Amino acid sequence: MVTKLIVGLGNPGDKYFYNRHNIGFLFIDYLLNHKDFNFVKDKFDKTLELYKSVSTMHKLFLLKPLTYMNNSGIAVNNIKKYYKIENQNIIIIHDDFNFQFGKIKIKENGSAGGHNGIKSIISYIGQEFVRIKVGIGQPGKEADIINFVLSDFSKK
Repeated sequence: MVTKLIVGLGNPGDKYFYNRHNIGFLFIDYLLNHKDFNFVKDKFDKTLELYKSVSTMHKLFLLKPLTYMNNSGIAVNNIKKYYKIENQNIIIIHDDFNFQFGKIKIKENGSAGGHNGIKSIISYIGQEFVRIKVGIGQPGKEADIINFVLSDFSKK
């Protein structure tokens, strides 16, 4: 049986909950609340939230690193090593401000593309993993990118 790991990137804490940068966490929350999926929380350590599928047909983990975005690689590497998950079975979901809101791009392997969470993961496990980039909208030309990604989505 192949073990798969889906990781949603974000920052912990209520003040970041609806930030654009937390699209990965929001995606994991969606999966956890979807009626077709059945996951239970696994007690691992304080650096992450880990959920495992209760299905006997497949071994699937959902992960939210709680180490803040720039240190996401620590939690990913810990789970990868503990459960002996191969890199090709790791999927990382993260924000990308180069795409319009809601656009999704799936990419295998490659560089961090300026994303600090991906940069951290690459430093721990290498470049060989799948990324799902989710468009969070594009900041204006004069916009401060850090403030943009750490701002909340609008109600619209």
